[in-house]
Amino acid sequence: MGEQGRTRPSGSAQALCAVYDTALLDLDGVVYAGGEAIAHAVDALGSARGTGMHLAYVTNNALRTPDAVARHLTELGVPAEPADVITSAQAVARLIADQVPAGARVLVVGGEGLRVALRERGLEPVESADDEPAAVVQGYGGPELPWGRFAEACYAIARGVPWFASNTDLTIPSARGIAPGNGAAVEVVRIATGAEPQVAGKPLPPMHRETILRTGAERPLVVGDRLDTDIEGAFNGGVDSLLVLTGVTDPAQLLAAEPNHRPTYVDADLRGLLTGQPEVAGSSSEDGFRCGGWTASVRGDALLLDGDGEALDGLRALCAAAWTRAEDAAGTLDAGKALARLGW
Repeated sequence: MGEQGRTRPSGSAQALCAVYDTALLDLDGVVYAGGEAIAHAVDALGSARGTGMHLAYVTNNALRTPDAVARHLTELGVPAEPADVITSAQAVARLIADQVPAGARVLVVGGEGLRVALRERGLEPVESADDEPAAVVQGYGGPELPWGRFAEACYAIARGVPWFASNTDLTIPSARGIAPGNGAAVEVVRIATGAEPQVAGKPLPPMHRETILRTGAERPLVVGDRLDTDIEGAFNGGVDSLLVLTGVTDPAQLLAAEPNHRPTYVDADLRGLLTGQPEVAGSSSEDGFRCGGWTASVRGDALLLDGDGEALDGLRALCAAAWTRAEDAAGTLDAGKALARLGW
């Protein structure tokens, strides 16, 4: 698990739901988008659960409580209990509790998810820098978060109060498109104070620790749509990952992925949990890598693709050619024509 220096997607003769005991699933862009279930997600997750795979939902969004997330999933047709949901709010609350006295006050810049997580750790959420907080914590608070909340954080941080952030995702998907995430809000406070927060969420170790503690997973598979949070988090945790192409990562970004952003497996959507994964054969970018009916190679600074078949097999072959070339030579590869052949 957690192969370092990956130069091609892996294959699996068995369905992934049989190889791994727990799927650690991101939510936005994986299970739902804009509050609505992504195509095939409900049926795929139901089938995976039916094989005995444990499903856990791991999100960097600190706004909603595990209770609220579980209710939403259940309404979508994905039965879930609050204990199945792990949030960056829980991870950052544990991180804070390890560093401040029991029962300490914590200034919250965020939503109810943060407040519930802090109380779970025996900490007292407060609203003002004048409440003598022992820490400041910042998490996504939704589009209506008042600007004055950032000022309270800045006042406290300027007095030397330690600053924590649930996560630093710059964007968050919404029904209308891509919106500013908690990372954008963190930048506001960073610019105003010159301080640096301790960050808990994906891809950093506190989130992985929280997830393993709460799920007890022995053979986990991280499932996500973001290279810089989900896939990097799996890399940092030394566990395998499945990238699904239903969220923010597009094929061109996948081909250009640096080593810590390269997933173990690639599939279109959550149906990938129910199948094996094809092998990619070949040993060099010049001679070509083969997957299904496709062969991908590099000539000069261009990725080439020959053959026919399933588009995903072509993408897997292209990943092998691009990632291997990236290990051997610097420079950007032109993947435009190759991806156009696959419909991307």
